[in-house]
Amino acid sequence: MSAPEHLVFITGRMAKARLEKVAATLPPERYVWSIADAGVKVAALMTEEIIRRRVTIPQGATRIVLPGRCRANPEALAAHFGLPVERGPDEIVDLPSYLGLAGRTVDLSRHDLRIFSEIVDASKMTPDQILAKGLDLARRGADVIDLGGLPDTDFPHLEDCVRLLKAAGLKVSVDSFSLDELTRGARAGADFLLSLNEQTLDLAFETDAVPVLVPVRPDDLPSLDRAIERMEKAGRPYMADPILEPIHFGFVESITRYHETRKRWPGIEMMMGTGNLTELTEADSLGVTALLVGMCSELAIRNVLIVQVSNHTRRTVEEHDAARRVMFAARADSALPKGYGRALLALHDKRPYVQTPDEIAAQAAEVKDPNYRIAVAEDGIHLFNRDLHAIGTDAMAFFSDLQRTGNVASDGAHAFYLGGELTKAETAWRLGKRYVQDEALVWGAAADDEAEDTTAFKKAGHTKHSGPAAAEIAARDAIPPEAGAAPPKTTGPGETRAADAISEIPAEGGGRIVCGKFVPDEPAPADRSASAGKA
Repeated sequence: MSAPEHLVFITGRMAKARLEKVAATLPPERYVWSIADAGVKVAALMTEEIIRRRVTIPQGATRIVLPGRCRANPEALAAHFGLPVERGPDEIVDLPSYLGLAGRTVDLSRHDLRIFSEIVDASKMTPDQILAKGLDLARRGADVIDLGGLPDTDFPHLEDCVRLLKAAGLKVSVDSFSLDELTRGARAGADFLLSLNEQTLDLAFETDAVPVLVPVRPDDLPSLDRAIERMEKAGRPYMADPILEPIHFGFVESITRYHETRKRWPGIEMMMGTGNLTELTEADSLGVTALLVGMCSELAIRNVLIVQVSNHTRRTVEEHDAARRVMFAARADSALPKGYGRALLALHDKRPYVQTPDEIAAQAAEVKDPNYRIAVAEDGIHLFNRDLHAIGTDAMAFFSDLQRTGNVASDGAHAFYLGGELTKAETAWRLGKRYVQDEALVWGAAADDEAEDTTAFKKAGHTKHSGPAAAEIAARDAIPPEAGAAPPKTTGPGETRAADAISEIPAEGGGRIVCGKFVPDEPAPADRSASAGKA
């Protein structure tokens, strides 16, 4: 049996107690751990220079883990310490999962499902508009741009559109009921044709484009079998799509046809068009997509045709992309699609609360400054500073407490900030989502995450740094985060009690983060227009 890995967790004073509590649950046969407390109050404020100067790595360490919100550069620190350095999870409670103790290492870089994304009204768009649309769909995750023809609508610029997309390096399919349009698209260089049946199959032998075969009618599976047999005998590539029907119009029967086709033809390439479910069911499309992609995973269907017409499916490309990665990883692990990230969880989080009410109360009891902290637990929204610890479920109901203990009545920017944060916290509590002060809620594949440089602090926000004095205020706030820091200390299991860590926080000289900037405790009243405080 190999020796356990020696992990060093670098942190600050405020997080040490919770980190020690979680680290104590790590299996000793796999991990020996040490906590390197840099002595600063807030771990997110540690810089590379602070860590290099204040942290001592114990002998025998094999890996260093930084807090997820620490903006230091792991590569630079790895060169300094001569050990691997990596950024850990944002929340301490996620540390076991981050270390793979959930039973697997999550890798969502792979998939085996090709996304055909249809431009349904291509015949009404100009070639330049189609190119811009195609490039955007590809950026979002589409693998093939599908040019959809419309009944009784001419598409005179079809060839130009195919060539333009191909010149941009995109794969192209032509999707039409018109045999003439399919023929023209194939001659222009289209890679795929949607769709041919046994009555129009001759076109497949006149072009190199790969056809998608469908039944003459959705319920006529034998006609699809005959088309497949002909292509198999000819040894030519193709895909088969038994056609997914909408709910109450043959949905269940159509699912059985996919299963039956796979049983009859175990090795062929297949396609499923998901739009008849995502578009024609007024339900959040992310869950519908996850279910359909799960079916594709079980049936080894490696192509999907998707469409976005309704506003509620505006993220269908991103949703299919996320679902194919989760399902591929789960199938590779012979596992349920659980524990593979939050991309398919838009409205509710599996673990929405990172602290218990008691843990928040203990943290609030140690606060010595007037800056407001906001946290969410199972019992509601917690708003606290040295003078107040209020708990509620209605963001607006906190106003009387803020008016009594703060300066919100005379500080519009401060009130604006707190109102926005409390409303966000209420949304998180009502939906069962994670809330982090000063950060956007995470909506999985339903919305883009905010892009950020994890090696740099966020820019100052407008609620504090705006107006003619902005530059002066920003320069004033850029003070060292080590103000009032305690001496650095490295400890291992049993060397300190978890409860000791919070009590050792210096009472004076601390600070808070406002939109990513360090702000000292108790600034002059005229300057305190927003107070955020990340503990």
